[in-house]
Amino acid sequence: MPNRMKEFRGMSDEQLSLALKDTEKHLFQLRFQSATDRLETPSEIRKARRDIARIRTLQREKELAKLSGLSTEQLSVRIASLQAKEDAGLPGKRTAHRQGARLKRFYVAKGGTLPIAPPAPAAPAAPAASEKKTDAKKSTPKGSGK
Repeated sequence: MPNRMKEFRGMSDEQLSLALKDTEKHLFQLRFQSATDRLETPSEIRKARRDIARIRTLQREKELAKLSGLSTEQLSVRIASLQAKEDAGLPGKRTAHRQGARLKRFYVAKGGTLPIAPPAPAAPAAPAASEKKTDAKKSTPKGSGK
């Protein structure tokens, strides 16, 4: 489908994200319709899935093009900010971890050395507190009958 790709390539980032949302909604409706009724054209599900893949591919290409224009110092700043977000433990840390891992691979491929040391392990005080809780639960013998 080179015609469809040309159409997607001409779109801006916002238009691509809107097209992605619309296509995902359409796919959901098609799957729902497929489960409840018969589809007029069963190939529509396949076409929608392929359009989603095309849009995501273009979004990733644009992201990589932006990253290739950045210097290694700018990349290291982004990696550090994502690492701080991940260490904060707030919602979104999984996404920050994945983005950080991608950026680190890109940074190393550009010839940089990783600026951030791995995070320090958690304090050993937390496991000791959990052991005390488990000791309190085991106060009754196993064969007591209750």
